[in-house]
Parts: sequence; C-alpha cells; structure tokens
Amino acid sequence: MKAPVWTWEVPVYFWTGGIASGSSFVALACDLSGDHRSARIARLVALGALAPSPPLLIMDLGRPERFYNMLRVFKPRSPMSLGVWALSAFGGLVASAVGADLLGRERTARGLGAATALVGGYLGSYTGVLLASTAVPVWSRSRLFLGPIFVATATATGAAATRLVLVATGLPVGHPTHEALGRVESGAMAAELVLSTINEHRLGRLAHALEDGRPGRLMRAAKWLVRGGLTLRLARRRAGWVGPASHHVASVAYLAAGLCFRLAWVTAGPPSAHDDEAVARTARGHATKDEPGAVLRVVHAE
Repeated sequence: MKAPVWTWEVPVYFWTGGIASGSSFVALACDLSGDHRSARIARLVALGALAPSPPLLIMDLGRPERFYNMLRVFKPRSPMSLGVWALSAFGGLVASAVGADLLGRERTARGLGAATALVGGYLGSYTGVLLASTAVPVWSRSRLFLGPIFVATATATGAAATRLVLVATGLPVGHPTHEALGRVESGAMAAELVLSTINEHRLGRLAHALEDGRPGRLMRAAKWLVRGGLTLRLARRRAGWVGPASHHVASVAYLAAGLCFRLAWVTAGPPSAHDDEAVARTARGHATKDEPGAVLRVVHAE
C-alpha cells in the first residue's frame, strides 16, 4: 500500500478547524442561554481559528488552484469534497455573523450563528471520517470511533479557546459561562480519552501504530495532558487547594492535548500502511476480530 504523504499542515488544519467548529457550538449555547456578549466573542474566536485553515490546506495541496478546482465539483459521497465545501460555507457564515455583530444586528447575528454551528458539526467531524474512509488499517478499522473522537476534541478545544479569550477580555471568575465552559471542556476531553482507549483496545495488533515511535509519544503526551487538566479541575472543585489560575492551565493543557491527538492520528498512518500483514488482514475484514497472535496463525495456515 502507498503510505499517505501528509505533512504537518494537515493535522494542524484538523486542529484549527476543530477549534473553530467547537467555538461555533459555544456561541450557539451562549446565545440560547442569554449571554450574548460571550456569544459574540465566541464567534470571533471561531473566525480567528478558521483563518489559518484554508492556507494550511492549500499548502498541503501544493498549489492554490487545486483548492479552487475542488470547489468546481460537488461529490456528496466524498468526505474531502464535502469538507472543502463545509469549510467554505462555515467561513462565509461565521464572517457574516461577525459582521452582523459589528453592525449591531443582533437577531441576524444569532441566526447566522446557529447556521454556523450546524455546518460546524460537519466541519468538526469530517476530518475523522476522511481518515476512516481510506484503506490505511489503523484509520479504516477505527471508522466507528474517529468521527465522535474528533467531535469531542473539537468541542473541548473550542470551549477552551473561547474561555481563555473571555477571561482575557474581562469575564470574571465565577461567572456562569466561565464555569459552564470549564465543565464542557473537561467533559468533552474525558469523553475523547474514553473513546480513544476503547478504540485502541478493540484495534488489537493494529494499535501498535498508535503506540510506537512518534505517534505513540504524541498519543501518550495527549493523554497525560488530558489527565493533568482533569486533575486540576477536580482538585479545584473538591479540595480548593489550587487557585483560579488552575482553570487557565487546564484549558491550555486541553488545547495542547487536542493538537497532540491530531498529530498522533495523522502520523500513525504511514507505519500502519507499511504493515503489509495488517493491510492484508484488513482487506479481508478480520483485523480487529482476532486475538493479537491470530493474524500470524492465519497467515501461516494459508
């Protein structure tokens, strides 16, 4: 199998796009709860996070016209085609929503913000679906989990980025939105950690691509960052022996964990594609059903 040749631009694009998507969810939730100031800031965060995404994607494609050519064709069955269209639609909607905020058209901004969050649901998950739609064993055999995993990370990083910006713009400690976003971050990251652990267990021998070498180091770093963030939040809530700054440290840890998760998943692709035995077994649809040593037994029997 020809291994994927994606470089650092793709996982970083996955990360920034996820932050933008998660921030759009936060904006909608703030509008629904009546905190319109936080919703306006969340939309600005979404726009700021989205800004580097098209350049990163174009850098990976090599030439700007390739991005344009992908917009000339609409392929509903292609995650990449729909992803480019979702990225463009999301950008147009969030920019329009921010413009409406600046013009004082609150009802228009809220409507556009709701539409942005709707498109953001696809933007935050399609990257995982894109990986799962390939023939790379570790990605294709994770197809049931990659979409939810990527949405969970997007929600957590979007909430973390928005919370940090809100604090920087004067949101007081103890404000309901401040506390709610902290719970959203921790809950979404805990969900990501649980889903990743379950998926790695069911992968069997294919999980080596996520456990060895650079992908393994990145995955372990991501998990420890999540555990550290959860510990800080729990310690502050239960014992009260850490100060308000622990909230900010936890948010930064979640953002870093989100980037490490994205890098780990993308960099696990090439070693998995070079595992000829796993490729052969995955093609037969039995890679995750056997015991760790069953693949070798079947190959020898054949």
